[in-house]
Amino acid sequence: MKTVNYPHNVFINCPFDEAYAPLLEAIAFVVIFAGLVPRLASETNDGAESRIGRIVGLIEDSKYSIHDLSRAQAVRKGEHYRMNMPFELGMDFGCRQFNAAEWGDKRILILEEKKYRHQISISDLAGSDVMHHGNSYEKAMRCVRDWLNSEAGTNLPGISHIVGRRTEFQEWYFEQELARGSTEDDIKQYPMRELLVAMNLWRGEQQLNN
Repeated sequence: MKTVNYPHNVFINCPFDEAYAPLLEAIAFVVIFAGLVPRLASETNDGAESRIGRIVGLIEDSKYSIHDLSRAQAVRKGEHYRMNMPFELGMDFGCRQFNAAEWGDKRILILEEKKYRHQISISDLAGSDVMHHGNSYEKAMRCVRDWLNSEAGTNLPGISHIVGRRTEFQEWYFEQELARGSTEDDIKQYPMRELLVAMNLWRGEQQLNN
């Protein structure tokens, strides 16, 4: 169901493993830097709420969605495909397609690591505008920056500027957490939801100082 936050919410559908963490952090930073709100299935730990129900709610309440399919393929022999990301992308498409009167304004960004690789496993996406990031956080940031400027009407500066501001945030965050008694290992292992809170606090401070 839509809430008043619908026009500002960006649902991010991606892996939550340690290897993907730098990409997720970079994508979320661009979203917050743009003044929008990243929404993740992992943002709450309510064991009484089913994951699928949480995802449906996020999809319905997010005008914008970012779906990264780069980890959908199996890596080792005998390993299964990771289908969560394509499944959630399908749910998002369905939400927009089958109730266009209410959700026809939804905008979707599809990311992949390599160009055209999605056509191997999801041939129905042939002809869709899928952007690839090469497993580079900077390229992922560029993809999100360009898409938000195009589809959300943001007026974000060049990617080099945004990458520089992300570095400033990281330095600020480490200094803040170290001052609170955290170790570097602690900081690297904090949940993503805590990092999002810190990003918003940093952005608020930047606005007050400008």
